[in-house]
Amino acid sequence: MKVAAILVAAGRGSRAGLTPYGPKQYFDLGGRPVLWRTAERFLSTPGIGPVIVVIHPDDHAMAGRALDGLLDRVLLVEGGATRQASVRCGLEALAEVAPEIVLIHDAVRPFVSSDAIQRVVADIDPKTGAILALPVVDTLKRSDGDLIDVTVDRSGLFGAQTPQGFPYGLIREAHTKASRDTRTAFTDDASIAEWAGIPVRLVPGDPENVKLTLARELTLAAERFRGEPAMIDVRTGNGYDVHKLVPGDGVTLCGVFIEHDQALLGHSDADVGFHALTDALLATCGAGDIGTHFPPSDPQWRGVASRIFLKRAVEIVEGHKGRICNVDVTLICEAPKVGPHRSAMVEVIADVTGLEAERISIKATTNETIGFIGRREGIAAIATASVVYGR
Repeated sequence: MKVAAILVAAGRGSRAGLTPYGPKQYFDLGGRPVLWRTAERFLSTPGIGPVIVVIHPDDHAMAGRALDGLLDRVLLVEGGATRQASVRCGLEALAEVAPEIVLIHDAVRPFVSSDAIQRVVADIDPKTGAILALPVVDTLKRSDGDLIDVTVDRSGLFGAQTPQGFPYGLIREAHTKASRDTRTAFTDDASIAEWAGIPVRLVPGDPENVKLTLARELTLAAERFRGEPAMIDVRTGNGYDVHKLVPGDGVTLCGVFIEHDQALLGHSDADVGFHALTDALLATCGAGDIGTHFPPSDPQWRGVASRIFLKRAVEIVEGHKGRICNVDVTLICEAPKVGPHRSAMVEVIADVTGLEAERISIKATTNETIGFIGRREGIAAIATASVVYGR
């Protein structure tokens, strides 16, 4: 028998969110996109062909890249606004081939095995379809809100998987009839077959044959193909800054002006705390240092508040999909006293970074009258920032 396959890959994957590679069917799994992994499973299963890949009209370029090395063995077909409409597009594309059997599979089930595919094919006859299914093992609850209304008897209940296979002529006719009758509430092809009166057998499914729906599932799938746990991408950046003290009426440290008989000399407001913290954040994504983005030779930064620099560093981190976890700033000076102003400094940093106060540390120490700091010739700051990337 001629057995064709339709891989449905036209969705936008809203629950998983847009990945760095586009919709989830293009997410990288150990060097190959999800779509490639799934298509390869069918192409490597004896007796399966042709293979139709139904894609979104905007995805021709992405699909072409994703199926590199397989394009000469698959046919790309544009899908519709819904999964049901996309399957129908795939069925219509097979009209000239007219296979005896068609298998319909979610492209985001890359772990399907050749054995599972062949089990479905073996249970299809000219009048009956077959699908992979697993008995429901969790206790089921029904509720219209937060409270349980009733516990549902799970005996005789199954979770449907794909591929779902059918006699080609029968399922094509069923889809055509559903479209003509504007029936669009079907959640899989077996439900359309049931509505059309086509018997469907249950074939033992495979727990490994998971559908990648959420972002976390994509990450776990990538780990499986790599054969090792993905590294948790936590990065730590360090920053250091020092400015000379000159006669004046006060200094700005971590965004707070403190009255003092000296001032810090610098092109901007010379806030050593914010300068060090800006460098620490930029370091976590290899974005250079404060001088890269705000060169002292540029007159537009003369006298400006260093809060602007810190805010820009936060934006750069977020642009690299980073989430700041905590920051730590140590101010090194003989005077002025930092302790009375610590809470105000924390408040300013929290406002700029979005961090809770408990994730912000401001410390101060003297240099025990040693060196230029001990002689009150300057103030230094050391900052550390931890950022998680790849959300």
